[in-house]
Amino acid sequence: MFGLIGHLTSLEHAQAVAKELGYPEYADQGLDFWCSAPPQIVDTIKVTSITGQVIEGRYVESCFLPEMLANRRIKAAIRKILNAMAHAQKYGINITALGGFSSIIFEEFKLHESKQVRNIKLEFDRFTTGNTHTAYILCRQVEQASQKLGIELSKATVAVCGATGDIGSAVCRWLDARTDVAELLLIARNQERLQALQDELGRGKIMGLEEALPQADIVVWVASMPKGIEIDFSVLKEPCLLIDGGYPKNMGNQIQHPGVYVLNGGIVEHSLDIDWKIMQIVNMQVPGRQLFACFAESMLLEFEKWYTNFSWGRNQITVENMDKIGQISVKHGFRPLLSF
Repeated sequence: MFGLIGHLTSLEHAQAVAKELGYPEYADQGLDFWCSAPPQIVDTIKVTSITGQVIEGRYVESCFLPEMLANRRIKAAIRKILNAMAHAQKYGINITALGGFSSIIFEEFKLHESKQVRNIKLEFDRFTTGNTHTAYILCRQVEQASQKLGIELSKATVAVCGATGDIGSAVCRWLDARTDVAELLLIARNQERLQALQDELGRGKIMGLEEALPQADIVVWVASMPKGIEIDFSVLKEPCLLIDGGYPKNMGNQIQHPGVYVLNGGIVEHSLDIDWKIMQIVNMQVPGRQLFACFAESMLLEFEKWYTNFSWGRNQITVENMDKIGQISVKHGFRPLLSF
């Protein structure tokens, strides 16, 4: 059995979903309540591969909300993720994906050092961040969507915003090794990590965001966007492909310029309907078939019975593992979202 640990995008979203799912006691509560709310299994899932194989899974709502980080409720955020992991393990789930902020919190706050949650000793090989599959899907979106728009990669400049993160660095490695992209622009806050990435790749220009945007034919956005930041997207080229790999997806609402095409990054479509209701809650366009690539990774690992933390630790994703997860992604009927 596979598992998915997720969370909602805001307090307002959480209240609305709680009401919809039949948890009226959660629906009118404020942030303090959500800080203390326990994890819940709120969906049972059945997925059929194009090979005919059928697997079952569970969706674990962690009750984490992004406002916990914004309001310095760090201890509450950490507790949410650890409790959700313990809950998944308690129910015998073989491999569980840490979705959204779950993997970020796990890595940023070194939760691998927290091996005991009450009476449960966490077995970390039961969990995966899903970042390898996400990075693979983002790269395939770059390749396939650029072709749709007539952007030749051999002549294109690709800016990766969040280049030193786990997913961003993997995207850079793939674009360098598996494509003939003309130029890579590396954008991130940590200059030391940027220099290390540039040294590893042997190429790429380190730039600030304002300098990079007007030069880019393709922008892969995998960085968090701090509240209050203002970006002038009117400087983008036409045509320009912008792949929004963040969560929640909000670039499409901010960018309304002709010739700028915004694609929801890190999203896959399955060839067959998935029996679940959770994707309706996160407003997927086709909730029966579309999902986050990180969630799909745990499904793929369950299909193949690879019960291991396939994606784990910061900047450990290799091009070879992206190839490996990509092959079984195709095998079981997943494909990158390409609708603008």
